[in-house]
Amino acid sequence: MQHNSNQLLDKLYRQTSSFMDEAVQRWQMMPAQQFSLQPSPVQWSAKQCLAHLNSYGDYYLPAIEAAIRKARQKKKKVSTVFTTGWLGDYFTKMMQADSNGQPLKKIKAFKKYVHSNNEEGDKVIAVFIDQQEKMMELMEAAREVDLNTTRAGISIAPVIQLQLGDIFMFITAHNHRHLCQAKRAAGIYSDGLK
Repeated sequence: MQHNSNQLLDKLYRQTSSFMDEAVQRWQMMPAQQFSLQPSPVQWSAKQCLAHLNSYGDYYLPAIEAAIRKARQKKKKVSTVFTTGWLGDYFTKMMQADSNGQPLKKIKAFKKYVHSNNEEGDKVIAVFIDQQEKMMELMEAAREVDLNTTRAGISIAPVIQLQLGDIFMFITAHNHRHLCQAKRAAGIYSDGLK
């Protein structure tokens, strides 16, 4: 699938900005008890969902920043068209949610990305907001590099490298998926987006 590179970055930037706005307006204002509520012993609370996203950010933000820095040094021509790779497209589609915020495909998280419900909620939210701001900065910086040839390793196997455009698409879909899960856990919606 082909995308205009700048239009794709615009779209992903807007989505990421909405995730950050939601954290500021919703998650920061939510009572700690509601933020920590687990619908069942085997389901994550909203706090655990955001902590999970933070752990992905801990990996991907430095990896993306390093990839952009390396690409800038090479001074290659920037392509106006980004073509999704088959593996990146596969990972992004695995993360997508339907129109009601339900995952299209169930996936078990790796243990290192599963968090207890004992973390401080305020810190989890603060890290999430900081990471969304950093991601938006990196999306802006990515306009100066080729989204096709700039690559970074994936979190579960860093030797497998994806195109930068695919990484941005994957992370945005992953964030959306778990923010929908967080809303369900906190009782914000159950039968559709609100």
